[in-house]
Amino acid sequence: MDRSQEMKNANLLSQRVFYICDLQLFKESDKIPNIRGRAKLVHNLIRAYDLVSHMQLIPHRPASEDSLLSFHSRNYIEFLQKVDQSSDLEKHEDDQLEFGLEYDCPLIEGIYRFVQAIAGASLTAAQVLVNGLARVAINWNGGWHHAQRDGAEGFCYINDVVLAIHKLREKFSRILYIDFDLHHGNGVENAFAFTPHVLTLSLHKHEPGFYPGTGGLLDVGLGRGRYYSVNVPLKDGVRDDNYFTLFHCIANKVWCTFRPDAVVVQCGADCINGDPACAFNLTPRGIGQCVEKVLAWNLPTLFLGGGGYNLPNTARCWTYLTSIIVGFQIPASIPDSNEDFMCYSPDFELDIIPGNRSDQNTAEDMKLLAETVCQNLDNIAEGKE
Repeated sequence: MDRSQEMKNANLLSQRVFYICDLQLFKESDKIPNIRGRAKLVHNLIRAYDLVSHMQLIPHRPASEDSLLSFHSRNYIEFLQKVDQSSDLEKHEDDQLEFGLEYDCPLIEGIYRFVQAIAGASLTAAQVLVNGLARVAINWNGGWHHAQRDGAEGFCYINDVVLAIHKLREKFSRILYIDFDLHHGNGVENAFAFTPHVLTLSLHKHEPGFYPGTGGLLDVGLGRGRYYSVNVPLKDGVRDDNYFTLFHCIANKVWCTFRPDAVVVQCGADCINGDPACAFNLTPRGIGQCVEKVLAWNLPTLFLGGGGYNLPNTARCWTYLTSIIVGFQIPASIPDSNEDFMCYSPDFELDIIPGNRSDQNTAEDMKLLAETVCQNLDNIAEGKE
């Protein structure tokens, strides 16, 4: 193959985006009560804007037991299998507490098939990148970042993020994980707290009493992984401009010090104005600026979903981000061909208005965050061989 053909193939690869979607995946996602219908709502809006014509659509492959065990404990996975085969969920109540299966993570019918689908979708996307089939892969049904090795937590029954990162590590030495969810990505950080091969960067709300209560500025990792956990704790009311300015500064420092080989981005939409959590004033355009920053690195990148409990706004957000990822500008008016058109009343617009909450993040706060994080990252550069 001559040089011109190699360059042409590389250019085609950089433009190709793989998108994980199929009806069975949507059906499994609907088993979580507070996001029931979200997966199909998101896909229908993406399809209404004809963004699917700019992507390669592939179905998920259910995760195998061995792949789930690459992170989760055998006791937990075997319990999920046992419950899945049971016709009486109540008889397992005594074991639920041990595995976090209560309150926000109640036992659900078909739980093992559910975790196989959710994990399998993110693993399918990661495999695309490992195989070199595309530069970018999307699984908006993934991003369940709270689940721990031994159990469920925070609506998350399986940590598909960690499993996907493990898959990417088969080919890529250094993985950067970025988390835009309103809540700290504690499960992912805990999984990689001791390793210098995965740097976790989480921007999240951090105030007393707010779940999960982790991810403080001084939480930087442990042992050989010290300074590879990067936390950006924010107060209520942060706006697009300040959020992106802070991310831009920190992302540049991460790029210079860590030099990632691949990136995983969790795009939880509960950080967007209008979510029931009612915390930040962000809009999809603010997160979109951050996504553009990541895409400019031209690295193998996996985009995942996450939180997002105002379902129409979550669909708006992830559709807008999809348009950025594929490089196709879309109009503000929701297409009336969308079968869910009435869900976007009364304005039927893609844009989300910024919130008007008072921004509790002062200029001094933002400066301290940037300076502290960048100083910590200097330790990575100094410690490299």
